[in-house]
Amino acid sequence: MILKLSEIFFSIQGEGPLIGMPSLFFRLYDCNLSCSWCDTPYARPPHPFIEKNPEELISFWKENYPEIPYIVITGGEPLLQQETIPFLDRLIKEGAIPILETNGSLPIKKVPEEVLLVMDLKTPSSGMEKFNCYENLNYLKPQDALKFVIKNKDDFIWALNLVLERDLYKKIQIFFSPAWPYLEALTLAQYILETKLPIRLQIQLHKFLNLK
Repeated sequence: MILKLSEIFFSIQGEGPLIGMPSLFFRLYDCNLSCSWCDTPYARPPHPFIEKNPEELISFWKENYPEIPYIVITGGEPLLQQETIPFLDRLIKEGAIPILETNGSLPIKKVPEEVLLVMDLKTPSSGMEKFNCYENLNYLKPQDALKFVIKNKDDFIWALNLVLERDLYKKIQIFFSPAWPYLEALTLAQYILETKLPIRLQIQLHKFLNLK
């Protein structure tokens, strides 16, 4: 079983429910979408990748960060690789707390229950809205996170309507993140406050700290 990776790094988790936690990141290679504001274009062709098997990745974790349980599987789009779900199972058996960051276009039904999911729904400005797999909303757990990247007021209204129509804020954690550099975080914060709903502002802490 071989995984294609764009990079491996240790950093502060800048997004989602575990924001601020030191975490080990395995960024898997390739993506099936092409968002207009993508901040990781290097994780897809024609850029290079490396190949590792699960044993190598687990050994790297245990040898270098044995006290860190948080392992983030991100991308690109991790679920493009059929080896991802077996790898998540293996991480769980090894005592890790895996976090899967997915773009929301591919089914998450088979993702192990123990995995903390951080799932996007693509807003209209991304150009990828038509690829949203709304069935995935049925499989998100209360501790999981649903993320919307907001570029403008139209995106905000679109995301808010979806959250309200499906009562999503009552079921899972909702994160609205400004698309850098198009929307000021303060502006998005003001939009959120006007809703009087438990929607969390996310400002990508790692970028604020100038970390990967």
